[in-house]
Amino acid sequence: MAEVAVVTDSTCYLPADLVAAGDVQVVSLYVTDASGQRRETDIDDYAAFYAGLRDAATLPTTSQPSVGDFLAVYEPLAASGREIVSIHLSGGISGTVEGARQAAAEVARSHPDARIEVVDSTVGAGALGLVVLAAGARARADAGREEVAAAAQAWLGGALKIKPILTLDREITPVERVRTSKRAFERMVGFMRARQADGADGWVVQHVQATDVAERLVERGRDLFGCEPVFVSEVGPVIGAHVGPGLVGFGGLPRALLG
Repeated sequence: MAEVAVVTDSTCYLPADLVAAGDVQVVSLYVTDASGQRRETDIDDYAAFYAGLRDAATLPTTSQPSVGDFLAVYEPLAASGREIVSIHLSGGISGTVEGARQAAAEVARSHPDARIEVVDSTVGAGALGLVVLAAGARARADAGREEVAAAAQAWLGGALKIKPILTLDREITPVERVRTSKRAFERMVGFMRARQADGADGWVVQHVQATDVAERLVERGRDLFGCEPVFVSEVGPVIGAHVGPGLVGFGGLPRALLG
């Protein structure tokens, strides 16, 4: 087991097998809709959630984890002597990272030797997932806490791009408007080319109830990068409630960083 534990939140939407293989701890955000308040990680039927979203008279609301949620993860790790690097959804979008900082300060009071580094990823979804995997790879290579945190911070800003063309970088901000789905798709492929030119050959595709379009984007990515994506996954309710069905996104960084 690595001496440094990597913690993130549910908005990375990493596949469960990568979370388990990477020894990553996940703290869940919350969604409140007609069914009440639920942890995002407890919602496993995304199709049903998004079907309800289309018909809902009142849109769902989302909320950050409590300080207690973070403490439930941090305290056992600190008690076992592990250092922690905790990487979270952009602070411009959510108070999640601030809750993590408050919990880290509380752990420091009860465990004076605890070392917790909280990182505002400035991104979310697939871009956050890739940063978490890069940090996890360094941790499994027995890097120290500062080096693991540096591996995360070195690639911040490899933002997820979605339609209408948005950047999920600190906050959800329109970059440009694309009038047709075909043009939006080709712009996404253009972003793939740009990231490849930057040396990003570890790539991911995510979507919200847009499997067919995501598969088409994966096909283009295979041709462009000459390899399979690191992962393909669906964006869950916390971010999906704000952007809606039909989203397709791409993110990438150098595969060597992922171990």
